[in-house]
Amino acid sequence: MVMDQTHLPIDGVLDLHAFAPKDVTSVVDEYLRVCIEKGIYDVRIIHGKGKGVLRRTVHTLLEKHSAVLDFGIDPGPAGWGATIVRLKQE
Repeated sequence: MVMDQTHLPIDGVLDLHAFAPKDVTSVVDEYLRVCIEKGIYDVRIIHGKGKGVLRRTVHTLLEKHSAVLDFGIDPGPAGWGATIVRLKQE
């Protein structure tokens, strides 16, 4: 999947509500790649609260992703509905 910047702004905030669950892994992976290209190293991924399925999918990807320095649940008002990711500056 290639990010089309005219449809999905690359601003460090990715809201997964617009994507099918089966596409989440590829969307997050590609979004992180494009963020690094643009020099964006702090990313907020909104996965929602729900049953936690998307959160677990996102966290599983982030644990294995070579560009991820660290990540955790958003400490702000979104709470466990979003994850904050710090990317390595290459």
